[in-house]
Amino acid sequence: MMTYDYDLFVIGAGSGGVRAARLTALGGKRVAVAEEHRVGGTCVIRGCVPKKFMVMASDFAHQFHTAEGYGWTVESSFDWPKFIHAKDVEIARLSGIYVANLGKAGVDLIHGRAVLKDAHTVEIVGKDQTVTAERILIATGGRPWMPAEVPGIEHAISSEEAFHLPELPKRILIAGGGYIAVEFAGIFAGLGVETTLIYRGPNILRGFDDDVRAHLAGEIEKRGIKVILGCQHTSIEKTETGLLNRLGNGMTIETDVVMFATGREPHVKGLGLEAAGVELNDKGAIKVDALSHTTAENIWAIGDVTDRMNLTPVAIREAVAFHETVFRDNPQHFDYEAVATAVFSQPPVGTVGLSESEARHSCPGEVDVYVTRFRPMKYAFTGSDERMLMKLVVDAQSQKVVGVHIVGPEAPEMIQLAAIAVKAGLTKAQWDATCAVHPTMAEELVTLKEKQSQNTSAG
Repeated sequence: MMTYDYDLFVIGAGSGGVRAARLTALGGKRVAVAEEHRVGGTCVIRGCVPKKFMVMASDFAHQFHTAEGYGWTVESSFDWPKFIHAKDVEIARLSGIYVANLGKAGVDLIHGRAVLKDAHTVEIVGKDQTVTAERILIATGGRPWMPAEVPGIEHAISSEEAFHLPELPKRILIAGGGYIAVEFAGIFAGLGVETTLIYRGPNILRGFDDDVRAHLAGEIEKRGIKVILGCQHTSIEKTETGLLNRLGNGMTIETDVVMFATGREPHVKGLGLEAAGVELNDKGAIKVDALSHTTAENIWAIGDVTDRMNLTPVAIREAVAFHETVFRDNPQHFDYEAVATAVFSQPPVGTVGLSESEARHSCPGEVDVYVTRFRPMKYAFTGSDERMLMKLVVDAQSQKVVGVHIVGPEAPEMIQLAAIAVKAGLTKAQWDATCAVHPTMAEELVTLKEKQSQNTSAG
């Protein structure tokens, strides 16, 4: 019988890899995890956590303006280096907690890039170290994708570099229409940067409900963001005064920084997958079955590297399911239906379940739609024309609420609780039977009575 150095070797110490390693080690197995960068992965180090700090920092300008309507006189200024330092200190603290928790669980942490030599052997590059493992878990996440064919693309940054700019630019152009692009547009605009967002598609946030897309596009322009749709770069040229962006519609825009947020791709390059018998799918992600099992008998993969549903909480749940399946003889797979998500744009978005279009394609009969748009009470004193959107999508046959979509203040907080009701399959009558909390924005979710005409949707 073959003897291995470890029962489990995890490649990648992000949220998913760390959870799988800790659970398995706490169960008495010999576990190691290799990380080529900092422990914590995309979410903690260069993703949702530092981004949320930046969102909160940038939103103060809007709050100061609102405060004036309530009688406050606010004098403010923003210190970018001070904020970046505070953010970096907190990220280091969080990464340290991940490291400490791995140690407490008995996991061996290896700092270095791990490459598969065969299905059971891993080389730590540059350290003259090779280890063997009975089972291997790949959790290397994703990396920003940059369009190499754009002349001058070397002058652009990705979202990862945006966290470490030495100074706040006066002008920025952000290419992309997904949640990362929209979030960073709000961040920089909120910090006083002249911000332009360009996207090649007809509207931002492809894949979201059409009412959400149209509503948010209008709202972010109210925050001072210039949105150019149906357009993309033809080139970027460095000049004495900045970066000259030439666009496909003939426009030229000079900015200090150009940021591409045009998507992410699974981080599979240089992992040695072929040597271990691990195949990729047609999208370049690691091919897995419902139990996260790859095409190699003893290798599994979870998280963004599999490109199933690229959300941190999903990677963590996939890690738990992997542990239960492989080490507790309790086969489990994550249920990807009705997973809530948030876009920390300004204003933010919260959504769970089916869009109206998806519901009309998948529900067996008619679809009932309930929509309300209103000015939040908070802005009554300010003269702001910012509007809130709330939308319920209902399967007319079963009367189950199959989709909830919110754009406006506190939308991410509301959608977490709404997701429980959607996941539980509650009907519109059960939503209506819930007494409202007044005065709140969320009460609209249980007081919507009039169905929207099928001809009035943004889609």
